[in-house]
Amino acid sequence: MPEVQVRKKLISVEEIFHEGGPVAEKPLRRAAALAVIRNPYAGAYAEEIEGFMDDLKPLGLEMARSLVAALGGDPKVVEGYGKGAIVGTAGEIEHGALWHVPGGYAMREVLGGAKAIVASTKKVGGPGTRLDVPITHINASYVRSHFDAMEVGIADAPRADEILLALVMTTGARVHARVGGLKASEIKGEDGLR
Repeated sequence: MPEVQVRKKLISVEEIFHEGGPVAEKPLRRAAALAVIRNPYAGAYAEEIEGFMDDLKPLGLEMARSLVAALGGDPKVVEGYGKGAIVGTAGEIEHGALWHVPGGYAMREVLGGAKAIVASTKKVGGPGTRLDVPITHINASYVRSHFDAMEVGIADAPRADEILLALVMTTGARVHARVGGLKASEIKGEDGLR
């Protein structure tokens, strides 16, 4: 299997105090961990790529742990998460799908077995491409107050033969969330949905 070659990493933390309404009692914090890696499949079609997911698992765990640390070190403060990938132009969208298992399961493991599927997105693009990473509640995907997104990207990535991998975690609902639906306090925790 190919070796994971990291060119650069970035951790970004955003604090949101209000969205035009009253200042929140506790600001929402959103954090993104990005890693730019060499795409071992860039430039040619390869039938067998699935094994590279196993190679990415340690990186996924490292990135998930770095997000928890960036949010203060306690996994219990994390309420939302998402993942994504931007594949350089010499690659294909399926190369971004290699991040589904190592990125998603890493966050669920680090957070103590979160139940909800980790929302995801991917695209192909050149340096400076931005990606809106979708966010949902870690234990129930139907919690409407936690439907969110965080824009990520790096000015010089991904190069044609690279993949930018992203993990995102948040500490709560959108500031001023008030459109109804299932509340976090109403989660049953049975199926990752409700």
